[in-house]
Amino acid sequence: MVKNLKMARFRFLFMLLILTMSTLLFFAFESNQLSRNARVRTDAQMAFIPGGAYYMGASDEQVDNTIMNQKKLVSVASFWMDRTEITNEQYHKFVNYVSDSLKYLNYYLKTTDIPDEDTLKVDWRKVAAMNKIIATAKTPKAIEGLLSSKMNELVLSQQNRMKGHPLQIDPRKLIYRYYFVDLKKAADTTASRKGLEIDKQIFKVTKIDSVYPDTLVWGRDFSMSQNDPLMVMYFSHKAYYQYPVVGVTWKQATAFCHWRTEHSDYYQNKPGNKDYIIDGIYRLPSEAEWEYAARGNAKVNGMFPWGAPYARTKEGRLMANFKPGRGDYFGGDTKVDGITPVKVRSYTENGLGLFDMAGNVAEWTSTVYDESGGPADFNPNYQFDVDASTEITDPRSRKSIRGGSWKDIAYNCQVSTRNYEYQFNAKSYIGFRCVLSAPPKY
Repeated sequence: MVKNLKMARFRFLFMLLILTMSTLLFFAFESNQLSRNARVRTDAQMAFIPGGAYYMGASDEQVDNTIMNQKKLVSVASFWMDRTEITNEQYHKFVNYVSDSLKYLNYYLKTTDIPDEDTLKVDWRKVAAMNKIIATAKTPKAIEGLLSSKMNELVLSQQNRMKGHPLQIDPRKLIYRYYFVDLKKAADTTASRKGLEIDKQIFKVTKIDSVYPDTLVWGRDFSMSQNDPLMVMYFSHKAYYQYPVVGVTWKQATAFCHWRTEHSDYYQNKPGNKDYIIDGIYRLPSEAEWEYAARGNAKVNGMFPWGAPYARTKEGRLMANFKPGRGDYFGGDTKVDGITPVKVRSYTENGLGLFDMAGNVAEWTSTVYDESGGPADFNPNYQFDVDASTEITDPRSRKSIRGGSWKDIAYNCQVSTRNYEYQFNAKSYIGFRCVLSAPPKY
């Protein structure tokens, strides 16, 4: 009896020891996982695109276009890509940031208090209070009190003001200024061979771009169409918030990428919260990256993002938002309002979880349009930002656009079809999405 009791105590102590060690190992593993996840923050709006090699170029025989669409084997490193085109709601965050920053400068700070723009830190709690004051200022006396400050320099004059709040910000005042070091120029310059001896400040580039989309593109692109409601509502009305933003030039799209890199906390509706800052660089995709992602990791060299050579399902429904015939923008299905851009995610995603890689709106890439496609086979990309004084005549201002749009035929929606637009032009059928170059997990 005593012997059995001693054995029971031994087993109890042994089981308790096992349980304690298991608990400690579990929490140690979990703690390690949490710390690792805390170090590497990913963007929930993006899909991971694993790197690989593929044949870039025409997916079928195109004798007439063999010069501009040659097929070649290229390798692309891994990256992250937005699942959808940037929507009106997402681009509004960029516009609102610039607007809030300007209102903060003009409402709270005196001219003598404004530091260098590189070091300016906006107090977002004050911005929220300021916006509340502006939103509730409905009486003439309250509005007059606000306009007596430097806010008067930002708002639209009465004759230019449309219906709505009398303190509407003038879109022409929404300017985004940013800086970066031109690493390409630094690498190509003979003086850069001295390495750390060279002052990188000589390669510092300043960019000043307006951020508000050109809402008049609907009238400019289609002068004999009834598109007046789109000019007024497409970007501003909440019903269009989940539609892809258009009327944005390549320069504005590039500025958006820089802003998203520097202010990813604001982009995620958490201004001033460092825990929401994404570690990485947002940018426009290269032409090679875009085509690689559009193919959806398909094992076959398909013509469309969904892999098949057909643009309709067996039931006859369109696989994307494009113009399937002469004058028929609905594609025979008038239940779908696809005569212009539609909401993102309206069609099935490709194999990598990306939506609208064909149709809806064409998309800017970072690559200069070159008929030869460029000589590189490792992360191929030819980039050049043409100076404003020569961008109209310089052929390098032509930037590759991909994917086709709601107004294009099926051929333009093929993953390999190449086209271009000038970097200073805004169109009602061109939008963009971002990619993220993030460091590897550690």
